[in-house]
Amino acid sequence: MRILLADDHSVVRRGLRTLLETQSGWEICGEAASGREAIEQARELKPDVIVMDISMPDLNGLEATRQITRKDPNTEVLILTLYDSDQMIREARDAGAHGYILKSGLDSDLLAAVRSLAEHRPYFRNSAEYAV
Repeated sequence: MRILLADDHSVVRRGLRTLLETQSGWEICGEAASGREAIEQARELKPDVIVMDISMPDLNGLEATRQITRKDPNTEVLILTLYDSDQMIREARDAGAHGYILKSGLDSDLLAAVRSLAEHRPYFRNSAEYAV
């Protein structure tokens, strides 16, 4: 499975890479530091799953997700955020994301969320309305 990491903080991308590369058959095919870069990387690299920070420079993660999934609805996007909000979850779903996890829950949720999206099953955490 090919995974694209999109977060404006290199230390976060490095941590995500370390966690995800422990899984057999999972490959980090690229990294993006902005929403526009994520769109370009998605178009060029054709990842199966994108782990997308919601707050990035140049173009936020929701708009990047909207543009990516409009061009390729088969791309699974997992939103990664600090915001535990039902409104933000609704906005992420409306943008085309199939997953939403908090940065505070990375250790417990990241692998399960990516695995779920790879199987084309949604994964939304930390919300009563959208809880898995």
